[in-house]
Amino acid sequence: MVFFQSIQSVISIILMIALGYILKRQGWFDENFGKNISGLITKVALPASIFVSVLKYLTKDSLISLSGSLLFPLLGVVIGYLIAYLLVKIMKIRPGRRGIFMNAVVNANTIFIGLPLNIALFGEKALPYFLVYYVTNTVSTWAFGVFLISNDDPTKEKGSSKAKLNWKKLLPPPLLGFIVALIFLIFSIPVPSFINATLGYIGGIVTPLSLLYIGIVLYDAGLKSIRFDRDTVVALIGRFVLSPIILIGLISLGSSMFGIHLVSLLKQTLVVQSATPMLAVLPILAADAHGDVKYATNLVTTSTILFVVVVPILMTIVQYI
Repeated sequence: MVFFQSIQSVISIILMIALGYILKRQGWFDENFGKNISGLITKVALPASIFVSVLKYLTKDSLISLSGSLLFPLLGVVIGYLIAYLLVKIMKIRPGRRGIFMNAVVNANTIFIGLPLNIALFGEKALPYFLVYYVTNTVSTWAFGVFLISNDDPTKEKGSSKAKLNWKKLLPPPLLGFIVALIFLIFSIPVPSFINATLGYIGGIVTPLSLLYIGIVLYDAGLKSIRFDRDTVVALIGRFVLSPIILIGLISLGSSMFGIHLVSLLKQTLVVQSATPMLAVLPILAADAHGDVKYATNLVTTSTILFVVVVPILMTIVQYI
């Protein structure tokens, strides 16, 4: 029953993605539309959605209880990086792909796929749980993941300057929206009803626009260019198999050995988010570091398509955690 319910939820997501793909192919969107819609989602709509949802679904008590659950995705990220590093060495992945590969295994596309998927599967009541994984994933990506790609530049001479920490990337608008919402929550600052309603309407466009954006990205990437070479297959296994297994193992270990019991919806959200596709910005980061852009694009495209198969299977498994 859960399997078929998951399939139905994923089908609605697929249809929205397909709509974006078809409209792009029909010439409805120009070359700048995808970039503009991406900015609208990440800089305006998503911060508004997160702000409203935090104040709606979180209390001071639940906030304190949720803070401890950050330990699980945090440990999952650390273990994921260690495994990804070992795979790079064992498989002798060439320079220009190493940083991309490790990011592909560890960091997820929580914004454009993880969020709409979470809402479709669990509803808005699970958004505070989504934020637990989102915060960890954001810090992991921009505080460490970007360094791996920048320092894997095959054109960079040994001993040259390393990448510098970009605080603007480490504190993106969605995360800032979360922080502002926490301030309003902790200090019980009232929000006028018309402001709350306005932000709610703006936040409501996140899911449909995100899914349309994925369709546009898939069209631009070109489905015919998809290939399953060795490095791609191993990265996909790392993202869709190893990453959720690590998190499931940590949650089970925390429950059996340390008596840490997470609510069912939180466990399901964390595990599903751990298996969402690769970062949409991987090709951009690869291009900045003179890395293998085709490899990065192929990872994003293949993982975005394959997640359709992965999600129903994963949803069935998480029922037994």
